[in-house]
Amino acid sequence: MNPYVLMILLSSLGLGTTLTFASSHWLLAWMGLEINTLAIIPLMAQYHHPRAVEATTKYFLIQATAAAMILFAGTTNAWISGEWDMNNMSSPIAATMIMIALALKIGLAPMHFWMPEVLQGLDLLTGLILSTWQKLAPLALIIQTAQAIDPLLLTTLGLMSTLAGGWGGLNQTQLRKILAYSSIAHMGWMIIVLQYAPQLTLIALGTYIFMTSAAFLTLKSASATKINTLAMIWPNNPTLTAITALVLLSLGGLPPLTGFMPKWLILQEMAKQGLPITATIMALAALLSLYFYLRLCYAMTLTISPNTTNSFTPWRAQMTQSSVPLALSTTIALGLLPVTPAILMLAT
Repeated sequence: MNPYVLMILLSSLGLGTTLTFASSHWLLAWMGLEINTLAIIPLMAQYHHPRAVEATTKYFLIQATAAAMILFAGTTNAWISGEWDMNNMSSPIAATMIMIALALKIGLAPMHFWMPEVLQGLDLLTGLILSTWQKLAPLALIIQTAQAIDPLLLTTLGLMSTLAGGWGGLNQTQLRKILAYSSIAHMGWMIIVLQYAPQLTLIALGTYIFMTSAAFLTLKSASATKINTLAMIWPNNPTLTAITALVLLSLGGLPPLTGFMPKWLILQEMAKQGLPITATIMALAALLSLYFYLRLCYAMTLTISPNTTNSFTPWRAQMTQSSVPLALSTTIALGLLPVTPAILMLAT
């Protein structure tokens, strides 16, 4: 892609998200979401592959449906209350519609079916943008309007997402689909604690972005898109393989890695709020996710791929991508647990 075109598209992505962040008016927020959607579509379809075009079409239809629902709900609220302000959601029907539309935008269960299919059709870097940056604007709107939304709806969406994300990833062999189900499960963790402690939602979002970036960038460095490929990267780059395994375990939430921090804080908050059954279901759903991460780690580190070479040191190609983002994201994805108190203090 032409670098000037790429620069315009990435600037538009940033502009759309910033516009939504800064807005308190539903029309402006809707406009930001639309700019965001229109900016990523050329990035998704840049490789003229039938799967990429199919994924782009599905994504466009889903996002357009969600945007139309947001506009309709915002108009309904303005009609009832007489103003477009986000903080004045006086109509419960409009608030519920907006929550469902935003859940469709970020792929919360039961509106999650598009996410694995779309991510499977994209290359890893565009998939990374879709899994991280594209979640920011809708999540900002959810956080702003959370007080007007029915708590039962938020809890139901959160529980369904963690369970769907866990169950869905169990039988997958494609890494991008596994990361999509992982994203759905993490979104569930963020949504369920939103009504009790919004700062924990922000901490969970921050750690999710760094862990997912580390996972996508390590898989991009290893050129791996299927579990079979993972079994063959050990001879070529042992260090990268070890780091990838640790990043996946961090995504699963194992201590002493960063991924344990948000899960621990959220479960602690749920127990504090007197919701032991919900906390138990969330913890068991996290075990489902952990199983498929362990499966990937097993394929990577404990299986030996068929090897016909007789030499001890196989030929290694030089990495073509920049290693700074990879190093930064993996460091944060693995080592933030000891500074949990400092992060909590900054967030509150």
